[in-house]
Amino acid sequence: MQVVVRVALVVAVVVLVVLALAWVFQRRLIYLPDTTTVPPAAEVLPGGEDVRLRTSDGLDLGAWFVAPPGAPAAVLVANGNAGNRAGRAPLAAKLARAGLAVLVFDYRGYGDNPGDPSEAGLALDVRAAYRFLTGRTPAPIIFYGESLGCAVVAELALEHPPAGLLLRSPFVDLASVGAESYPFLPVRLLLRDRFPVRDEVTRLKVPTVVVVGGRDSVVPPEQSRAVAAAASARLVEVPGADHNDPVLADGPELVDAVRSLVPR
Repeated sequence: MQVVVRVALVVAVVVLVVLALAWVFQRRLIYLPDTTTVPPAAEVLPGGEDVRLRTSDGLDLGAWFVAPPGAPAAVLVANGNAGNRAGRAPLAAKLARAGLAVLVFDYRGYGDNPGDPSEAGLALDVRAAYRFLTGRTPAPIIFYGESLGCAVVAELALEHPPAGLLLRSPFVDLASVGAESYPFLPVRLLLRDRFPVRDEVTRLKVPTVVVVGGRDSVVPPEQSRAVAAAASARLVEVPGADHNDPVLADGPELVDAVRSLVPR
């Protein structure tokens, strides 16, 4: 009997330690920034300009802006949870070739930016990007969110409704997608950052397109479809595409979906 009790106590201590570590270090599991130095815009984005964004809590964030003459709309690109803006240069270049102005930026803690990412911090970062765009161009603005970025722009859209909203691989909320990656943890109880995408899009009244990969192994396609249904959005499904496949990063279906949101 004493052996059973001791084993139970050891197991309980191990579980508590694991849960405590998951609570303390959870943001290191959520946010996966590439902190290497980002090259100048002109080296990777034709016509691109290096700009700085000032957040309301005093951080300066690196960003690239490209604006073809007479652009009928500007696209604010909110990245996913990994990498930095260098990985989004091909998308920005293709959107610019399609005649659209584009702003790509890095969140706090990404690229060479100061700070540490969090749900509240990313909300401040995307507002700095929005203020920059409204100050630089009178063109209508389309919000583009990639995975985690879908949550970032959906929340922004509640305060500043865009001309259009493009959500690429959105999840229902962070806990729902986190449970897919960490099924052995009580994710919903542990999470500090929530990112409730589905709940937010139900409150929006803007033209919305959801792009989903048919074989997305990071965000289950059924979650993206649920977001599309909640938003009454047009659904563009790319058969056989996984989360990080090039076709979902800057493929023709994606570019055409953004262009479809340009006001006529």
